[in-house]
Amino acid sequence: MLKSGDAQPGARNGPKSSLMKRVGQRAGTALTMAACATLLVGGFALTPSVAQLKPADPSVETPFGRAPLSFADVIEKVKPSVVSISVTGSSRTAQRGGGAAPGQPSPFPDIPEDSPFYEFFKNLPREFRGQPQPRPTQAQGSGFLISEDGYVVTNNHVIDGAGRIQVSFDDQEKLEAELVGTDARTDLALLKIKAEGKTFPHVAFATNDARVGDWALAVGNPFGLGGTVTAGIVSALGRDIGSGPYDFLQIDAAVNRGNSGGPTFNLQGEVIGVNTAIFSPSGGNVGIAFAVPARTAVEVINQLREKGTVSRGWLGVKIQNVDEDTAAAIGLAQAKGALVSEITPGGPAADSGLRAQDAILQVNTDEISDSRDLARKIAGYAPDTTVDVKVWRNNQEETVKVKLGTFPGSAEEIARLEQGNSTDDTAGTELQQLGLTLAPIRTGEEGVSVAEVDPESDAAQKGIRAGDVILEVGGTVVNGPNDVVEGIRKAKELGRRAVMLSIKSQEQRRIVPIQLKQG
Repeated sequence: MLKSGDAQPGARNGPKSSLMKRVGQRAGTALTMAACATLLVGGFALTPSVAQLKPADPSVETPFGRAPLSFADVIEKVKPSVVSISVTGSSRTAQRGGGAAPGQPSPFPDIPEDSPFYEFFKNLPREFRGQPQPRPTQAQGSGFLISEDGYVVTNNHVIDGAGRIQVSFDDQEKLEAELVGTDARTDLALLKIKAEGKTFPHVAFATNDARVGDWALAVGNPFGLGGTVTAGIVSALGRDIGSGPYDFLQIDAAVNRGNSGGPTFNLQGEVIGVNTAIFSPSGGNVGIAFAVPARTAVEVINQLREKGTVSRGWLGVKIQNVDEDTAAAIGLAQAKGALVSEITPGGPAADSGLRAQDAILQVNTDEISDSRDLARKIAGYAPDTTVDVKVWRNNQEETVKVKLGTFPGSAEEIARLEQGNSTDDTAGTELQQLGLTLAPIRTGEEGVSVAEVDPESDAAQKGIRAGDVILEVGGTVVNGPNDVVEGIRKAKELGRRAVMLSIKSQEQRRIVPIQLKQG
């Protein structure tokens, strides 16, 4: 809405036109003065020298050194090493005629839930329900090359569940890549481009830690646009984003969906961080993005390149911060350290003498400030390392020796250990033959929960879904994942190609014969 005095559309003499006119007049005056400078001085005409015609130095002097006026030279150097990543996988469609599993979309997208037809279709017998069919899914992200032979760094969540991975360069060249290894705890993944004998431009990680106020240049593939550059600064260090014990850089360069896995550079063209998350109420850029610091990324990537996995020390305790009230309650002079709230059954600490309500103050010579600090320091040790853990117990300090274990590789494995139900190395193979990933159910309830279902398995075709509960295997009651594994082994020993499961799904029980994958 135009206010009084605003120019009407099409008006020639409104305020905007007047302003433009005044600017033009000033410019004209300046040009006239500049022209006068080329007139005769002492009888000779002066013209600008060659030096005056050269572009200005692309930086400016400040009290703290020179600052760039353009990032073009840096970007020209590093941009060829940044790639767009396309991932193709598969997922299951929702079942027709059956209620959606918890956390899944409604199976009736075209029928409102308050419609009487919704209840009609929902309550159809299972044999009338449509079977779930796999469907292709696609995801996009970013990555960058760290070696001339084609190793690419990206985020774990970009390639999670990938069946096919392609990397694209600025010149539109597309190449296939294979997964070398992933680390969910830092959300990093390492790929290798399939191109024997071909060399690639690449970049290096920064050897010096970033500082608040440093320039930050993010390059990536936001919204599938590819080759996009944004600039900002490092706005904070040591951010806790609720994703494990590791700290993240915070930057204000524009980072959006599709930038995940892309690099953030400093002015030397070195990678200071791997973009991994944004803080946004709307899902778009609001000036707060988080990146895995170069120091952390280097440690993880080196292990992935050598072994395909990351090995971390594991103490086997649940911990929490020691606040002022806790310190007062246990007689500590300062609120510091990590309080042991629970010992994981079967974990390294279980046989070490550590107890619940111990406050861990020091590991070897390193003092512990809080629970995240403890988790970081323990993860920095190799598995099977014996460490001295200084604790506050009964109003005095004691030292306990603990031989660290290997940090579990999945949430399901952690859950099994916390329930005291560890499985041996062959258990995963047995469950793969069934096409299921299992997790212990809550204490006091019967059976074992289905965490994931292979969409290509017979279990998927028979309608077993995540959230279902296995009550029996081959007529034997199930109390944990090990019981399911044992039931599969017995069936194989008897030469059977299938195993009978008793399943509870949405409070209904049914018997389902599941074919075992061969292998």
